[in-house]
Order: sequence, then C-alpha cells, then structure tokens
Amino acid sequence: MSTITQLHALRAELTPLGEEPPALVTDFATGRGQLGRLAVLAAQQQRIIASDRRSLLLLATRCADVPLGAWFAGLADGESAALRTLPALATACGPAADQQPLPGCQAYPSYLAWLALNGHPPAVAAALVANFTAWGTYCATLAGALRRFHAFEEESCAFFDFFAQPATALEQAAAEAIGPAGLIAPDLDATREYGRLLQAYERLFWATLAELP
Repeated sequence: MSTITQLHALRAELTPLGEEPPALVTDFATGRGQLGRLAVLAAQQQRIIASDRRSLLLLATRCADVPLGAWFAGLADGESAALRTLPALATACGPAADQQPLPGCQAYPSYLAWLALNGHPPAVAAALVANFTAWGTYCATLAGALRRFHAFEEESCAFFDFFAQPATALEQAAAEAIGPAGLIAPDLDATREYGRLLQAYERLFWATLAELP
C-alpha cells in the first residue's frame, strides 16, 4: 500500500460517518450565528496559532535531517500567514466578551505541544492531515455565511478563506515527506491514537464556543 493510500485510509477511518457539523457552524450557515462568538473564536485563535506554530517548529527541528522536517516547517509558515489575517476578522466581529484562555478551546494546542515533545513525527504528520479536511470544511462554511448574512468583505473573511483551501496538496506533500516505505504498524497505531485525540479536542473547541452565553 502506498503512503498516500495509507493517509487516505486513515482519514476515512478517523472521520466519523454522518457526523453533524458543530452547532456554531450550523448556526452561521442558517443565518442564526452570533458574531460575538466569532469574536471569542478570534481571541482564542490568537493564542492557539501562536502555540501551534512553536509546536510545528519543534517538530521540524526534531526531524530536521529528513524531508518531514521541511513539511512541518512549511505548516509553521502557514500558521504565521494565518495569524496575520486574524486582526481583520476580530475587528469585523467586534470586541470579544472574553479574552482569557478558555480551557475547552486551548486543549487542542496543548495536546499538539505534547505531541511536539513526545509524538513520533511521521505519526503526528499523518494524524494532522487526517484532521485537516473537517477543519477546512467548517472554515469554508463560515466564510460563505459571513459574506451572505453579514456582508463581510474579503479581508474580514481571509482567516477562514485561508484554511478553507483543500488539503489535497498538504496530504500529498506529507506522503512524499514520510517516504515511499510508508507507515509501519506502530506508526499506524500511534496515528490512530493521536488522530482520535486531536479530533476530540477540536470538537471540544467548537462545543466550548457554542456554549458561550
């Protein structure tokens, strides 16, 4: 089995069939979303992206002598680009009711930081790409809803537009960086473990925002 086929299979395995989008995403898609919750999302993402960027750079350092190091470094560059788009979103949404770190929102970056220290890099890469599709789909829905129901301009939607791009190229690049030998059995087991937890923490992120007063 080729590496890209392994990644496709893992993505399918880790993506629950028939799972409903997060309530916050559904609310915006139907015109019922509250901009105040996106203001809090922007405030939380400011912390999340800064943390994730450092985690990815640490992973890049851990495998600097193999192609996977450059792949992680490329993801870190993407986090830097995404961070530059956040101020426009925050301005358009208005002041956040809560600027403090919310535990449910910060669980994902905390676990990624743990993976940066303790995870096996090929398995971490595979787990990350398995989660990109869901996140990108939610971002695409929010970008469209903000334009349709709130008349947001391009700059204000740039954060969600950035992540709404298909993850196909990143997945292919990850497969090439992992190499033609692919993931061996222990890597596959670790990927499943990492992927399940990453997706659980992402669901917690959205649930935390949906439960805001």
